[in-house]
Amino acid sequence: MFRRLLQRGFLLAQALERWSARAIWVVTRADDDYPNRLRKKMRGKRPPVLYGCGDRDALDFGGLAVVGSRKVNDELIEYTERVGRLAAEAAVPIVSGGARGVDQTAMRGSLEAGGRAIGVLGNDLERAALDRGNREPLMDGRLVLVSSFDPAIRFRGWQAMERNKQIYALADSALVVNSDHGHGGTWAGATEQLKLRYVPVYVRSTGEPSRGLDALVARGARWWSEPETPDKLREIVFDDGTQIPALAGSPQGELFRSEPEAAPGVAVVRESRSTEFAERTAEDDPGLPDEAPVPGKNEKRLLPVMSGEMSRKEIRDALRLKSRSDVKKRFLDPCLEKGWIEMTMPENERSPRQRFRLTSVGRTWVEAFEDE
Repeated sequence: MFRRLLQRGFLLAQALERWSARAIWVVTRADDDYPNRLRKKMRGKRPPVLYGCGDRDALDFGGLAVVGSRKVNDELIEYTERVGRLAAEAAVPIVSGGARGVDQTAMRGSLEAGGRAIGVLGNDLERAALDRGNREPLMDGRLVLVSSFDPAIRFRGWQAMERNKQIYALADSALVVNSDHGHGGTWAGATEQLKLRYVPVYVRSTGEPSRGLDALVARGARWWSEPETPDKLREIVFDDGTQIPALAGSPQGELFRSEPEAAPGVAVVRESRSTEFAERTAEDDPGLPDEAPVPGKNEKRLLPVMSGEMSRKEIRDALRLKSRSDVKKRFLDPCLEKGWIEMTMPENERSPRQRFRLTSVGRTWVEAFEDE
């Protein structure tokens, strides 16, 4: 056991050295500088480790989450760019996923207009951090890239779903530019958010009709009022006069001064609408854990028997179970929900070729069981 711990420590030191050479920082949820927005909103479901590049403090500035599909027409590209530019004029950071289409367009619109952007990535943080186009905004503090996955990891569908939660949690309000109806990552993320209620969710109200957006409104989303001025945009995103720190030499910080004057030596602290919104939700839901979930009896049975990629039948046999429903409800679903195992074909859950395997977090738990 001691030798294994030494090996793990050596590998960790090598990884940290590699990321440091690429200006990538690492923070865990045990650290004091872990983003407060994720800590307060996601609570026990917040990522255990974050990798990032850029100004770490910017993750607590909040802003407007802008999400949508990868494949969009020119009209929606132009619309999304306008939203990004207006957000820059309003000193409101854009929070998005960094994917092609709506995500990259919103971030580009803000950055090209001198604004800020937060990119929450599901993969390839290392490549994005070294990308020449990101170099200037990263260096001048206008862009921060963050991921809860190894910076060199390849893309898998379930990573995008985990990233969606973080996008909403780092924002104050969210705008869905377009969405398919009943399927797709944007739809899944938005419908999940309407249940989690980290932030208010708005949908585009002009341009071509969208069955997906109509369905989101039916589920509780709000129509975006299509603001045309910085003041109107801020009224939607914030309703408490929140002051976002200005960039050095930027006039944006002078646009909004709605905070009251404080007495000498007394700091004025204001919670944003979305923070209060999330805290009320947490109080209403006592089942939200304060710390990371710990495997229960069934999970402790399943994780150690996982070996490579296994079918449902192989897992059922390894657990010596008779019922198909037992293995799904009692074992697979809880571990999938907590991210301890993953599907090899997440886009087709019922495929007869579906297999399951441990995630890195699941392997950590298995090693902990072995050390007990």
